[in-house]
Amino acid sequence: MLKIFSKRRNVFIHLIHQQASLTLEGMDLLKQYFSNPDHTIADALTAKEKEADEARRILIDELNRTFVTPFDREDIFSLSRAIDDVLDYAYSTVNEMVIFKVEATPYMVRMSTLLRDAAFELLQAVDRLEKNPRVASEHAQRAKALENRVEDVYREALADLFSTVIDLEHMILIFKLREVYRHLSNAADRGDEAANVLADIVVKTT
Repeated sequence: MLKIFSKRRNVFIHLIHQQASLTLEGMDLLKQYFSNPDHTIADALTAKEKEADEARRILIDELNRTFVTPFDREDIFSLSRAIDDVLDYAYSTVNEMVIFKVEATPYMVRMSTLLRDAAFELLQAVDRLEKNPRVASEHAQRAKALENRVEDVYREALADLFSTVIDLEHMILIFKLREVYRHLSNAADRGDEAANVLADIVVKTT
C-alpha cells in the first residue's frame, strides 16, 4: 500500500518536472528563432507546446483521480498552469511574428535570454522541491529576479518604440512590435507566478 501511495506522489513530481523541462526547451527554441527565424524552429516550438499541453492534461487527470498528493492540490494545479502559460506565450510570440512578418529586435533577444534563464531556474526549483525545499526557494527567487529584469527591458523597449513616429507605415510596425513585446512580458508574468507558487509550497512544507 505504501508503495502505491509513493508511486502516486512521484507521478506529480515527474509531470511537473516534464512541464518545466519542456518549457526550458521551448525557451531555448524561442531564443534560437530570434537569431535564426527558420520555420523548422517555429515548428519545433509548436511541437513542444503541444507536448507540454499533453503533460498538463495527464497531470489534471491524475489530480482528479488521486486523494493524497505530495503538496497542496491547488498549488500543484496552479504551478502546472503557470509553467504551461510560459510556454504558451513563447509559442504565441513566434506565431504572431510569423503572422505580422516582423523580425526580432535587440530588445526581444535580451528578453528571450532572460526568459530562458528564468525557465532554467524554475526547472531547478521544481527538481529540488521535494528533497531540498530551501534550495528550491532560492532558485524560485532567482527566477523572480530574472522575470523582473524582463519587465525592465519591456518598459525600455516600449519607450524606445514610441520615441519616434515617422509615418503611418512606421506606426503600424510599432503596433505589431508592441504586441510581440506584450507576449514576452506575459511570459515573464506567468514565470513570476510559478515562482510565487513554488515559494508558497516551500513555506507550507517546511
